[in-house]
Amino acid sequence: MFSRLFGQRKSAAPPSTDGRLVYAVGDIHGRSDLLGSLLRELARDAEASAPAQAPLLVFLGDYVDRGPGSAEVVETILETARASSFEVRALKGNHEEALLQFLDDAAFGVTWAEHGGSATLASYGVQPPAARTDLEAWARARAEFDAGLPAHHRDFYSGLELMVEVGDYAFVHAGVRPGVPLARQAEKDLLWIRGEFLQASGPFGKVIVHGHTPMEAPQVTRHRLGLDTGAYATGVLTAARLDDSGQKIIQARAARAAA
Repeated sequence: MFSRLFGQRKSAAPPSTDGRLVYAVGDIHGRSDLLGSLLRELARDAEASAPAQAPLLVFLGDYVDRGPGSAEVVETILETARASSFEVRALKGNHEEALLQFLDDAAFGVTWAEHGGSATLASYGVQPPAARTDLEAWARARAEFDAGLPAHHRDFYSGLELMVEVGDYAFVHAGVRPGVPLARQAEKDLLWIRGEFLQASGPFGKVIVHGHTPMEAPQVTRHRLGLDTGAYATGVLTAARLDDSGQKIIQARAARAAA
């Protein structure tokens, strides 16, 4: 089931996408079921819009952890990129940073598990340690994960971007540090910032489209669009449709979350 919410901007002219039709997808966290449904809806919308060039599809990070289908989410994104109906850009989230850190340091698995990493291991066919503090078991799990991780998935994780800019928009995972030019933003802030960014009124140089902090509803303000609606827990995955005429929110909902 899909729902649409429309964001009304105060300014007379909406932000520009330089003529592109752009879709941005919020945090997925292993909900491959919702991602498949949302992508089908975005494809229908793009076909009806008949843009002059392939629409840009930006994923805002946090593909893995918590939900049951992390590996399937990554495969779906890669398949979407290969299909060439969209130009696909994928951002790095803090949970992808955690996955990469676990590959470098098995002991980090103890922390990763507290934030949903065990679900990611299971999606790749690796049994998470029964005791979270068993470092020898985490070393074995890391070795198994490292050996079994498909090469194209490894390339995906290692090649994720930190920011995508299109016209008047900048797409990041978490947000930006107020008062710092976009070109000088620190990776830590782009992946992790919350309060300082969310409490700031802006402007931020461009309209910031982000995820990272789950909200009950999309956050549509003059200077930012927050698209994380906690899909792994709520069954609601959110995307924004952006073009030179304005903004539209498109959501995929699991049956249990349908109104």
